Amino acid sequence: MEKRYETIPEAFKSLAWKLLEVTENAAMAAARAAGRGDKNLADKAAVDAMRATLGRIQGFKTVIKIGEGERDEAPMLYIGEEIGTGSIEIDLAVDPLENTNATANLNSGAVTVLAATPSGGLLGASDCYMDKLCVGKETAPYVDIRKTPEENVAQLAIALKRHNLSELTITVLDRERNNDLVRRLRGTGVRVRLIPDGDLMPSIFTCLKGVGVHAVMGIGAAPEGVISAAAIKLLGGKMQAIFKPRNDDDAARLKGMGIDLGKVYTQNDLVPAERIVFCATAVTPMVTTTKAVLEGVSFFPGGAKTYSLVIANDFMQFVPTTHVLDKQEFVDRHSEFRLW
Repeated sequence: MEKRYETIPEAFKSLAWKLLEVTENAAMAAARAAGRGDKNLADKAAVDAMRATLGRIQGFKTVIKIGEGERDEAPMLYIGEEIGTGSIEIDLAVDPLENTNATANLNSGAVTVLAATPSGGLLGASDCYMDKLCVGKETAPYVDIRKTPEENVAQLAIALKRHNLSELTITVLDRERNNDLVRRLRGTGVRVRLIPDGDLMPSIFTCLKGVGVHAVMGIGAAPEGVISAAAIKLLGGKMQAIFKPRNDDDAARLKGMGIDLGKVYTQNDLVPAERIVFCATAVTPMVTTTKAVLEGVSFFPGGAKTYSLVIANDFMQFVPTTHVLDKQEFVDRHSEFRLW
């Protein structure tokens, strides 16, 4: 029997630019609430802007497959929420504000992000953990999450032709649950970049050359893992994941969603659809050990500037956008971004 996500509506091909507006508006809303020390304020601003923009997309009905949580915990963008009444149904995995702590303190690493597929193209995942291994296209055939960290480091070195292991950088979430992994990685001689929050974008950066992220390893959040998998699949990289329930309730919920706790999931399992759109807009700069991959939101009289990454089946594009939010102020105050 034909699966729903294998029937690709022609209109889905034009969806990327509509969804880009969703993450751009969410990023600008979060940026205005940033730096106030209140992560919930920034998160709510992003959620409200994202939901409002999704509601304005004509012709599509959006089903939130991965969102802010269960319905009772999240008043908006909860798992199973439907937005719009169009005839074309899409599944959406959203993180309205990845790295709320960074936003609250105006530090780097905050982003608004989503992934979309035709209906049935995303694996549902509750708010639990998964052990992750993410690498780019070059190293994909060489590594396996079932190998030891030492074995995977050796294989990375072979794939990337690095004779000195200090030339390799592995990114790991700075959590107690990853302490043993970090110790073992450092024992090989590689550089380990510990990040306080937000492994979603670093996982995707493993697929981009020259940004200094050779692999992401360790246990992080499962919903963000599915969103990462969408972009990694589009970019030809490799993601492997094993779900890690925190307790018996987690395990029961995952089993109820059809998750096999003994299985190694790949990007193709997490995102079975062939047609995918991924959008991310930085709230604050997205930086690695070597560069800022995306600049954060900046405001000027009458407008704002955003920097986004859009990936679809046919293209990948970095998108700087100048937004005129108040045309009269924009003109009267002679903005440096004035285009006319």
